[in-house]
Amino acid sequence: MDPEVVAKLLARRSGQPPVARLTDRERQVLELMAEGRSNSAIGQRLVITEKAVSKHCTSIFAKLDLPPSDDDNRRVLAVLAYLDS
Repeated sequence: MDPEVVAKLLARRSGQPPVARLTDRERQVLELMAEGRSNSAIGQRLVITEKAVSKHCTSIFAKLDLPPSDDDNRRVLAVLAYLDS
């Protein structure tokens, strides 16, 4: 099995909060998101492309179990999860 898949499964079993599943870079992106920064501003701050920021956001949403929704703002829900951790 893929080591990353195994790590994710073990993290879920160990009762870790979902934010603990994030990589260091994803956590940095989420912290800047919590400061209210746009993807462009996050990219400038971390010296990465806006596309890379978008990919990190997609990964953050997946790891925090935040599927796409017409009713919910996933950025806000991700920040709330971060603040709750």
